[in-house]
Amino acid sequence: MVEHIIKDASALDVEWQKASASGANGDCVETAPHAGGVAVRHSKVPTGPALAYTEAEFRAFVAGVKAGEFDHLLGE
Repeated sequence: MVEHIIKDASALDVEWQKASASGANGDCVETAPHAGGVAVRHSKVPTGPALAYTEAEFRAFVAGVKAGEFDHLLGE
């Protein structure tokens, strides 16, 4: 089972990736493969917490984003 909160994301031995569309100010969400799933952290706080999701959870989230299910959060 994947723990959903990782207290210190920098302790993970993973390669973090941010979207190419991220702003130049470095204020981004980063993702990394972790324990059969995906970890997510804030790029400006690399030693802060990360959230861990199973592959199925992350796939469901990405599918929802692609389908526009979260557009209302951006005022769209």
